[in-house]
Formats: sequence, C-alpha cells, structure tokens
Amino acid sequence: MSANLSGPLIIAVPAKGRLQENAEEFFARAGMKLVKPRGARDYRGAVAGMAGVEVAYLSASEIADALSQGTIHLGVTGEDLLRESIPDMDKRVVIIEGLGFGFANVVVAVPQAWIDVRSMADLDDVATAFRLKHDRKMRVATKYINLTRDFFSHLGIVDYRIVESSGATEGAPAAGSAELIVDITTTGATLAANGLKIVDDGTILKSQANLVASRGASWGEAERETARRILDRVAAQARARAYREVRTRFPGCNDAMLAEATSRFGVVTPFGGPTSSGMLTLHCPPGAVYDLACFMRERGAQSITVAEIEYVFSPDNPLYARLAAGLAG
Repeated sequence: MSANLSGPLIIAVPAKGRLQENAEEFFARAGMKLVKPRGARDYRGAVAGMAGVEVAYLSASEIADALSQGTIHLGVTGEDLLRESIPDMDKRVVIIEGLGFGFANVVVAVPQAWIDVRSMADLDDVATAFRLKHDRKMRVATKYINLTRDFFSHLGIVDYRIVESSGATEGAPAAGSAELIVDITTTGATLAANGLKIVDDGTILKSQANLVASRGASWGEAERETARRILDRVAAQARARAYREVRTRFPGCNDAMLAEATSRFGVVTPFGGPTSSGMLTLHCPPGAVYDLACFMRERGAQSITVAEIEYVFSPDNPLYARLAAGLAG
C-alpha cells in the first residue's frame, strides 16, 4: 500500500435491485449523488461535483471479491458475503460502517417435522443417530460453505457433509437432495413455506450492508484525501440523524436547567448555553423531543421549534480514523 501513488478512488455499489437503490440513497443523504454520465445502462459512474472518484456497479458478490483483491478502494456489500468469500477477512478488508439496510441472517434450518430438534446440540445428536442408522452422514445444502464449516466445527459437529447448492436452497430437503440447510433469510417466511424451521441457536451470522475498505488497494495521498472527504460527509450525516434541533428562548434558562436536561434527555448544546437574550439551541435525540419540550414549557418556554438536521460536522472524523487504523495495521 503506497502513500505516494495517486489516482481515482474507486467505490463499488450493487448494480441492481433494492440494494442499489439503498446504496444510492445512502450516498445521496450524505450529499453525494451517484450519477452515470454515459447513461443508465453503463456500469461505471461518478459522484456529482466530486473529482477523483469513480463508481463501479457490480454484484454484491463481485464487490466482496474486488475488495479482497484490492481492485477497488471502497465497496457496499453484505458481511455474509465478505466472511464467506474471504477466509482471512479481517486481514484483507476494513469494515468501516454498517449502513442500516440489507439486513439478513445466515441460519441453520431443519424440517418442521423434526420436533425434537430445537438446538444445535439436538442436531448433533440427530446427526450421530442418522449416521449410525443410515451408514452415511446427513447432508447440509448451502451456498455458505465456509461459514457452515466454521460454525459446525466450533460446535464440534462432525457427522454431516455439505452439498453445495446452486439453486433455491430452501427446496433441497423436500427434493430429497439434503436433510437440512444453511441459508440466508430476512423474515423466515420462505423457510416456513418450505416446511422448515430455524434452529433456536442456529443463527450463524446477523448480516447487513456495510461500507467496506480494501487493505490491498493502492492508497496513495490522493485516494486517502478523497476518502477522508467522503467519510467526513458520511459521519456528519450520521451525527445529524441522531438528533433533532430544538430552539427556544426564555428567561428561566440557566446552567442548572441545562444540566438537568442533559442528564434526563441526552441533549447536547452545540453552541454553548443561552445567549444574553435567552436564545437557546439544543440537539436532542428524536425520541426525547416531546419530553424535552414539556420540560422546558414547565419552566417558562413559550415557543419551541423542532427541525431535522442535515449535517453535523465536528473536528473528529471517526470513520476516517477507522480506515486509517485499518490500513496502518
């Protein structure tokens, strides 16, 4: 990883579907609109008004591979794909931030008819009995081969063999090609519709879409500075989502009242205490806004306005600090 090379920073986002929409919305909220100057069908784009950035549209699995190989700098993809396709993941990539979409769990699911199988310990017992009775190991259909092996090994389960799934994994038990499955699910409804149930302690991974950096990419001075600017905007927007701006003016406002409001409602005073005219600006967690308003009205506030905040920039940039630490390590 060179500190002197310079070139465009490459960000990869999902090429289609809801993941693409969510990724574009994520960057747009942070003031970075993704555009395709050469047309909607193009698989290369840019960030409007930001030089030195190239956007690559790839599938989520391709993004994981590109991060591993260092052919892109940043990517939006699921942790499930990262951990499945990159055995030494923590040495190859840096997970910078969970993005709050693309939630799904990798789970162990068995037929609902297996009423005695509620836990992985129960499954271990059944697997042993199955091998003794049928003189073969139970088959586990999955696309998540590495995650399955690691999870089963950690629990000491050995009486199974993996059948790699190339189609709809949830249909494997009914088709007779496997006894149980490991698959990804959001609500469990598809599994239930196929006569399957999730083992109580059989959640291998709770995944979501993440903003991820490649340790192996060429991180020259230009790329690092561009990443810093991008992550500064992302962090500012994340801070803004955590608060609402509450403004009021009343003579009863004093340091003791602010200390109580801070303790009870988690408010922040970004510009210090009230002005000489009694004007006060607070940042308050959304869920506490009404209680804060009642608190201030009881103390003499006549008019209180509440507004959403777009960005809160501060001297620290925790996301870039996470990236820099990851690259240094």
